[in-house]
Amino acid sequence: MSTTRPCSPGDRGPEPDGASGTPAQEPPAGGAASGVPGEGAPDRARQARRLSFEGQSGVVPLARDFTRQALYAWGWLPAATADQRAAAEDVLLVVSELVTNACLHAEGPQELRIACDNKVLRVEVADHGPGQPAPRTPHRAGRPGGHGMFIVQRLCLDWGVVRTPGLAGKTVWAELGAPA
Repeated sequence: MSTTRPCSPGDRGPEPDGASGTPAQEPPAGGAASGVPGEGAPDRARQARRLSFEGQSGVVPLARDFTRQALYAWGWLPAATADQRAAAEDVLLVVSELVTNACLHAEGPQELRIACDNKVLRVEVADHGPGQPAPRTPHRAGRPGGHGMFIVQRLCLDWGVVRTPGLAGKTVWAELGAPA
């Protein structure tokens, strides 16, 4: 698993408008910009949503609710099979872990971005922190705490960190496979 590459192997090219930090459109109230709402067709184009955490409290449940709404809009939920339900739960868990890590280790999250195409869902959490996330080694399953990046590593196809030269902070990204 990557901790420094900005894109995964076999990357599908540049991010669409709205998925890489430039808004695709003006976000509606609440800071979210959505892709095509209500489209559940299997052959859909890349869709993206963003959520700003500026001035927000309770950001982890907010991020989960925002992500759950996107999963419904993109046809991941309601899940028709156990595999589809597990894929959606994995996405929600990864969002929780990345946003929690930004709260605990990086002065809080700035923004959550999620984007989806037919094969991959990408989660990005931007923060102001200087640190470098990494799974704790050795991983001690029986001890409380310290499991966030280990969980992300285990559930995701790939993950990494993007830094913009001259700017404080970073974006931690993770990619998960779409359900079959």
